[in-house]
Amino acid sequence: MGKLFGFLVVLLVLLGLVGGGGWLFAQYVYTREGPEAPNRAPRTVIVEPGASVPAITDKLLAAGAIEDGLPFQLAVRLTNSRPRLKAGEYAIESGASLKDIVQQLVEGRVVLHAVTAPEGLTTAMILRTVGEASVLSGNLPAVPPAEGLLLPDTYMVQRGETREAVVDRMIRAQQTLIAELWPQRQEGLPFKTPGEAITLASIVEKETGNASERPEVAAVFVNRLRRGMRLESDPTIIYGINKGEKLGRPIYQSEIDRRTEWNTYQIDGLPPTPICNPGADSIRAVLNPPVSKALFFVGDGTGGHVFAETYGEHLRNVATYRKVRAENEAAGVNTPAVRGQ
Repeated sequence: MGKLFGFLVVLLVLLGLVGGGGWLFAQYVYTREGPEAPNRAPRTVIVEPGASVPAITDKLLAAGAIEDGLPFQLAVRLTNSRPRLKAGEYAIESGASLKDIVQQLVEGRVVLHAVTAPEGLTTAMILRTVGEASVLSGNLPAVPPAEGLLLPDTYMVQRGETREAVVDRMIRAQQTLIAELWPQRQEGLPFKTPGEAITLASIVEKETGNASERPEVAAVFVNRLRRGMRLESDPTIIYGINKGEKLGRPIYQSEIDRRTEWNTYQIDGLPPTPICNPGADSIRAVLNPPVSKALFFVGDGTGGHVFAETYGEHLRNVATYRKVRAENEAAGVNTPAVRGQ
């Protein structure tokens, strides 16, 4: 029945009957509801780059999105859509008309997939995430980006988009953010370049997973740099040991005492490179930290931190943390690890 219907449509056009009743019939064919899918679920159709109209027709037929190829091909021809059909992965809704399908392919309304690069990952970790994304194609960049050049975020990609293109998007996204935020930075900050800001933001990112604390943590480190104090950040020790991979154990005293380029217990100022790729909130925090006199912070035993202006106050906070940890251990409750100094 479907092929006969298609044949009748083509015959009407060939006979020049598209005026009057013939035109109304063609409009009906073009706009009438298409076949329904089981459970009315969308049908997935992948149009390859450079695919011909017959090849696209075969994909639509195989997916059950159309009943007959002739009306679809005729619709493409009469609407002059052939050169405008775009490649990609499409979700064709159940009951979509020929008009709906042609417009969807012309407008390139493709399925988008999320590729997420979490905040605080190193470049090597983010590249592994991109490399494992099955919807992407091609290889990773031959030369990996330097540490800290990528902006963590969720990126919506088309099936078949190249891995190199996605990495380039992450680089451009950070460049765009820095171009916006750098001119609006607070005056008198103890660093001179956007690269140094990213380095400090990467330390802030690794010091706390609590977004609301990042401005206060940034203020502590800015205050230390202004006073010439060492940052003494544990994550910088880990980066010096294994480039930020999960350590899986406490830091040894010998590692605190060992000098590396990144160990901020042993070096003055900022390390030579970022220790991860910081998110937008951490970058904003270091460029516009709140007014604060705090120089120290330590875990509060619940996953957050408490801040102190003096070393004596800090020592009392440390004692409180240790008491909470001991009480938790006695009750069989895990205490979040200390992050911060």
